Amino acid sequence: MSETPTNQLIGRLFYQRSRRVRVILAQLPFFMTVVLAAVLISLLYPKLMGNQHLVTGLVINAVLAVACVVVPWDKLHPASILVIPYLDFIVVAFFREGSQTLLSSVGLLGLFPVFWLCASGIAPKTAIVSSTLASLVIVWISVFRSGQVSGEALAKPLLFPFMMLFFAITVVVITTSMEGQRTSLQAKDKQLRAALAESQHRERLLDAVVDTVGVGVVVVDAQGNDRLMNTTQRAIHDLGRPNNIADPNESELLLFSPDHVALPAQSRPVRRAINGETFTNFQIWIGTGEQARALSTTARMIRDSKNANDGAVIAFHDVTDMVNALSAKDDFVANVSHEFRTPLTAIQGYISMVLEEPDLDPSDVVRFLSIAERNADRLGGLVADLLTTSSITVERSPSDVFQLISDSIASATPAATANDVKVDYQCQEPLIAMVDGVRISQVLDNLISNAIKYSPDGGTLSVRAWADGTDLHAQVADTGLGMSESEQAGMFQKFFRAGTAVGRGIPGIGLGLMISKAIIDTHGGVLSVESQLGLGTTMSIVIPACVLDSELRTLNAEL
Repeated sequence: MSETPTNQLIGRLFYQRSRRVRVILAQLPFFMTVVLAAVLISLLYPKLMGNQHLVTGLVINAVLAVACVVVPWDKLHPASILVIPYLDFIVVAFFREGSQTLLSSVGLLGLFPVFWLCASGIAPKTAIVSSTLASLVIVWISVFRSGQVSGEALAKPLLFPFMMLFFAITVVVITTSMEGQRTSLQAKDKQLRAALAESQHRERLLDAVVDTVGVGVVVVDAQGNDRLMNTTQRAIHDLGRPNNIADPNESELLLFSPDHVALPAQSRPVRRAINGETFTNFQIWIGTGEQARALSTTARMIRDSKNANDGAVIAFHDVTDMVNALSAKDDFVANVSHEFRTPLTAIQGYISMVLEEPDLDPSDVVRFLSIAERNADRLGGLVADLLTTSSITVERSPSDVFQLISDSIASATPAATANDVKVDYQCQEPLIAMVDGVRISQVLDNLISNAIKYSPDGGTLSVRAWADGTDLHAQVADTGLGMSESEQAGMFQKFFRAGTAVGRGIPGIGLGLMISKAIIDTHGGVLSVESQLGLGTTMSIVIPACVLDSELRTLNAEL
């Protein structure tokens, strides 16, 4: 409950002013009425303007008006202002005597000081008594001045003092009641302001808390209108915004099921929540392309005091990394199974042939067992790759990089022919470097085999190696599938598989690049990538201070 506009206006115009202004405003009606009465007397009874009592009353009235302006009331006791209405009674007495009762309403001037005294709230009982006595003195002055004092003469004018008594009582009662109401209103207004401040503080606190959590939160009313949306949810909302709609509603957002099928309007989280559903971990996708995110949604209803639906709270948790991790796990298991199955099948097949056919020619037995051995070595290499970590050691020795490249290309030629990939390599001969030849061969095998695998539609494979001073440089470039920027950012992570490779069913377990980078890092070098989706990939190797010059090579040969 707050103050009415009238009370607010009175407060601004009177109670909120300084004490001097309030004194002037309280005295102004009495002063102006006395002046107006004097003007009427001067017009109707000009001879009375020479009456000493009348002039005295006018002079006192003027002095009181000046006192209201010049006296520093703000520095005096609050009750000191009551001297003005008490002196107003003197003005009324002189004015009434001076007008010789020709103006019957002059006595009513006493209402002004009576109202002031009784409405001031200062000693209300005293104000009633003093107002009545002052009124009684005013009407009895004429009786005593006439010299004909009698009971009848004193009783005739008593109506005026009694009228002033009841008027004073009425003013005190009404003023006390109004003051009580005003005090009550002020107290309630103070409580409301405190409650509003607390509510605003809680709202700011809630906004800060909701914006701090890493979960999108949206609160809607029963009609689906947004009542609260935190910063995280606004960012999620923007991911699903179509390009041609500035402020879409939920039915227009790009929302999809886990199978990437567009969700119908009634199956979308906010609509389900508005319809009264409560659910947990309802998974959806929002957005398209590389910006798409997987969300786990949870909804709870809001009920009013009558247990009716008053809206809902819906939380959106980004679970893209978890979904991708689970998908990567499934892909990893499938790829490892596929990679293991091929050599295991060969081993089992050729050993079974040896065991089931005891009359085989010894040369065939050797050939079959050699094939089984190669596949066992391949299987051992896969297991070694799975167990390999970044803590790789290298044993440097003079190695011919030209020969290492030639061997890797020779091993990859059948796969290149199968994928219709043209191989071109350039390398100075010889190119001797202090590196771990076995490890560098492993790197070259990984990079070259990847370039061929990721060129399923054919293309060109270019391998180059050269010396820049004592630094060894090498490049393996292809014109195959290429990678996006996000894929390049994660390509050296364990078990990483590019989306295009997974989509095309290209085999692999995602360890080759991670191992290759670890080997080059251990050599103190750098393995970097440049790639464009659909245009190809270039892998670059730089190993500093490892190339041996001709004199050093000769010395090593003599040793």
